[in-house]
Amino acid sequence: MHRLAANFVLGYHGCDEAVARRLLKGEPFRQSNNAYDWLGPGIYFWEANPKRALEFAGEVAERSPSLIRRPAVVGAVIDLGHCLDLSTSAGIGRLKIAYRSLKQDKVGNLPKNGKKLLLRYLDCAVLNRLHAIHLDDAPDAPIETVRGIFVEGNPAYPGAGFRDKTHVQIAVCNPDNIKGVFRVGQNLLK
Repeated sequence: MHRLAANFVLGYHGCDEAVARRLLKGEPFRQSNNAYDWLGPGIYFWEANPKRALEFAGEVAERSPSLIRRPAVVGAVIDLGHCLDLSTSAGIGRLKIAYRSLKQDKVGNLPKNGKKLLLRYLDCAVLNRLHAIHLDDAPDAPIETVRGIFVEGNPAYPGAGFRDKTHVQIAVCNPDNIKGVFRVGQNLLK
């Protein structure tokens, strides 16, 4: 874990239009803390990808219309601070240590990720363990954000190694690292 040189990034949060209005008026974000969250507990953002955030909100609206009726996106300026960056060898190394620790201490079977990797029970458990290990090692410098790259979706074209839903996601663990919220222009969502 490290403090990245370029500390500030723009993140985009897919949500319901009513939630977006409240966030823009200063209401705090709600942290997700599901047992299947990809990056563990946090407030989730799509890094530099407002269109994908809107697509995600639309996907949630299709699956669960009670959660999102009208898909919307809110932008945020995020200070990555003490970031567990899972796009680096050091971040992945820490993840492996947390997995071994979880496996060693777990009585019975470890949780399993879903077949299509949309529900990440194992990954979430490993990240929760990593947070606990880190707090034991560095109680004065908790993990403030987690950043990961996810290869997802269909091939971008026949034979492609690129996927059409690949993205960088950030889970903000410390809400104080959200430095500002802004309305996303329609031109960014096309």
